[in-house]
Amino acid sequence: MLAVTILGNNSAIPAFDRHPTSQVITMDDQLFLMDCGEGTQMQMSKYKIRRSRINHIFISHLHGDHYFGLIGLITSMGLLGRNQELNLYAPAALKEIFDLQLKVADTQLAFSLKFHPLQQEGLVVKSSRFEVSCFRVFHRIECWGFIFRQIKPLRKLNPVKAHEYEIPASFFDRLKWGEDYHTRSGEVIENAWVTEEAPKPKSYAYSADTAYNLEIASKVKAVDLLYHEATYLKDLEERANKRFHCTSVQAADIARQAGVHNMLIGHFSSKYEKLDDFEREAQPIFPNTEIAVEGVTYLV
Repeated sequence: MLAVTILGNNSAIPAFDRHPTSQVITMDDQLFLMDCGEGTQMQMSKYKIRRSRINHIFISHLHGDHYFGLIGLITSMGLLGRNQELNLYAPAALKEIFDLQLKVADTQLAFSLKFHPLQQEGLVVKSSRFEVSCFRVFHRIECWGFIFRQIKPLRKLNPVKAHEYEIPASFFDRLKWGEDYHTRSGEVIENAWVTEEAPKPKSYAYSADTAYNLEIASKVKAVDLLYHEATYLKDLEERANKRFHCTSVQAADIARQAGVHNMLIGHFSSKYEKLDDFEREAQPIFPNTEIAVEGVTYLV
């Protein structure tokens, strides 16, 4: 399973019960935190997201609405007795900021915090089940987008069939990886007899704060779900350009050019109380557009 839970969908200033940017990405049994604006851990508590299951945090850039909640969250993890390693991926300057915050508070974390500075586009973490890569976007300061991809999921086991062929439960994990079973008498139980093909691997792209630039379309080509900022409606395109942000129609054009399957838009300016017009402007260009709503989990 690949899914995205929206914790914050607003831009710099919290407004209208909307919060600065933060998301949780779920890939099977793994949780990833994408950006950590002010109020993130309150939103995590509200939506029953367990801090202890997050082992990887990604920060797109060092504007406060994308990381001001980080020191509070990580300090809380320590107070709650965390002992497993935590990996943090972010622009290099964040380490100096974070180390200073810990130093002046005389805070010692009881767990290992491993910092991974983002320096070039490409793969940043990979396991047997997933991989995450980063790409540059076009903001006023160094800023990164990310792509989360499933590696081919395990085959789906049919336990009834497996028991019919008298395959021991201790071999079930190997069946999921595609192995045939050999009985003591030498008979081969073919994997396809007791398992089903895994679903197609899914992908999710997070395009952080950025000016309109079609290079992004080439970087997120054909992903299953794209999140793209849409800070302003189309009548404020000039303001968006000056502030290195996008409008609803610009985000939709990138999704269309990239050939993605679906798109979420967010990072809304606090000048807007109602958000319906964002969908109304974007959908004629890219029909599979939805507003990223806080508290909603979107299955990819």
